[in-house]
Amino acid sequence: MGVYSLPIMMAPPAPTQTALSEVANQAKFTAQFKKDLKGSDFLHFGEGDVFLGESQIGFEGRLAPGPDYRLYLSPTFVETEAEFEQHKSSMKYIAPVSSFNGFVVDMPQSVNLEEFTTIIIWCESFGEFITAATYR
Repeated sequence: MGVYSLPIMMAPPAPTQTALSEVANQAKFTAQFKKDLKGSDFLHFGEGDVFLGESQIGFEGRLAPGPDYRLYLSPTFVETEAEFEQHKSSMKYIAPVSSFNGFVVDMPQSVNLEEFTTIIIWCESFGEFITAATYR
């Protein structure tokens, strides 16, 4: 149980509605994380809206809590651990995710959103697929 409760206790606060609105207003793409993906289950899921802009990515919703979440962009939609591992070399790591009730992360300047189609949350420590959404 500590694997799930410790990240919750240490999570930074969710971004304010104002911060999320700013990211949403500047978004070039939007997507939606859904709970019903093949690789998601009651301990590994995300649900809510994702806003992708040239300088930031914002998420308004909730993620199942866990340690060592990472945000990736992928040119291929994946929804299982096996698919993630198969396509990981073509993905771009963006940022760690440590808030489970929404987040705003900076987009690396070297990333071109047009080169990818999918946003993914992955648990690096346990090799667990959390969620994914196609944004274009």
